[in-house]
Amino acid sequence: QVQLVESGGGLVQAGGSLRLSCAASGRTFSIAVMDWYRQAPGKQRELVARISSGGGLNYVDSVKGRFTISRDSAKNTVYLLMNSLKPEDTAVYYCHAKDGPYDYWGQGTQVTVTQ
Repeated sequence: QVQLVESGGGLVQAGGSLRLSCAASGRTFSIAVMDWYRQAPGKQRELVARISSGGGLNYVDSVKGRFTISRDSAKNTVYLLMNSLKPEDTAVYYCHAKDGPYDYWGQGTQVTVTQ
């Protein structure tokens, strides 16, 4: 079992920055991939950024150059640094971890970007 706890969401003006954190606990040694997803009202949940255990990074096109995913293995924590935020980045952001056939999700943290 893996438990994920997100923090760092909030209200920010367009052009501002936020850093999300996702602290993992439990069976963390076997996690292969950790991701950040987001879901805006009325839309499907989408993958925002991914970091593999080997350090490989992937981003959805809409956030490339603005968001950075990183990991502190000693703290079992994954971060999402979001710069140059836009109103269309408004969503609930979820941390996700994959351990073999198992998927784990955090509770989500709200990010709201105003004009």
